[in-house]
Amino acid sequence: MITKKKIVEDWLPRYTGLKLKEFGQYILLVNFTNYVQMFADKFGVPVHGQGLPMQSASADGITIVNFGIGSPMAATAMDLLSAVEPKAVLFLGKCGGLKKKTEVGDLILPIAAIRSEGTSDQYLPPEIPALPSFALQRSISSTIIKHQKDYWTGTIYTTNRRVWEHDDDFKNKLLKSRAMGIDMETATIFVTGFVNQIPRGALLLVSDNPLDPEGVKTKKSDEKVTREFVTTHLEIGIDSLKELASSGESVKHLRFEE
Repeated sequence: MITKKKIVEDWLPRYTGLKLKEFGQYILLVNFTNYVQMFADKFGVPVHGQGLPMQSASADGITIVNFGIGSPMAATAMDLLSAVEPKAVLFLGKCGGLKKKTEVGDLILPIAAIRSEGTSDQYLPPEIPALPSFALQRSISSTIIKHQKDYWTGTIYTTNRRVWEHDDDFKNKLLKSRAMGIDMETATIFVTGFVNQIPRGALLLVSDNPLDPEGVKTKKSDEKVTREFVTTHLEIGIDSLKELASSGESVKHLRFEE
């Protein structure tokens, strides 16, 4: 166990309950167990990893993994997934909307993320931007349109601080960042994906508007988001990866030619 390869090959099954050979080539990363259960119900497959750090399910060449919450766990998931060298990893996360024009239920397709979470500094110098893989984001964009939905593009502010909604100084900092939304994982996934040579993307669901005291997430409002928007969020994620797989395009190497 002196190489990263040996470590992650041992740890990925231990964390997820899935054998390496059971992983699909396309991965959905999520923060909540209900996404995994919905995926399993859709395809009629079992959920693995009950009682383990990460729950998972596999079907049609896609594996969904609930890694939990926060940038350290996001980094751990990406490191461990390097054991199976996925063709693409898509993060389906929730975020807080930071613009007056964003509404609960809106979709954000990030073009970059601000690295204010600290974890990614252990992988790359802070001046290096956190970026998704363009081809994957393009596939998500076209799939959203096929679902007759719209989306915002912009930058996501990623932080490790969870309880900040009461802090006016922090909220002013967010406004100055010009970010479209705030979460705890996107920048980490983009950076650790790059380091691990894993094509990565994200599609975020606006679950609250935390700059407004009346818009801060509550148990009741989160249940409404789950009831009204999560199914579509998951379906778009699944269809995006299916489209990418059927196209046969390389996510790592894409060049437009006239």
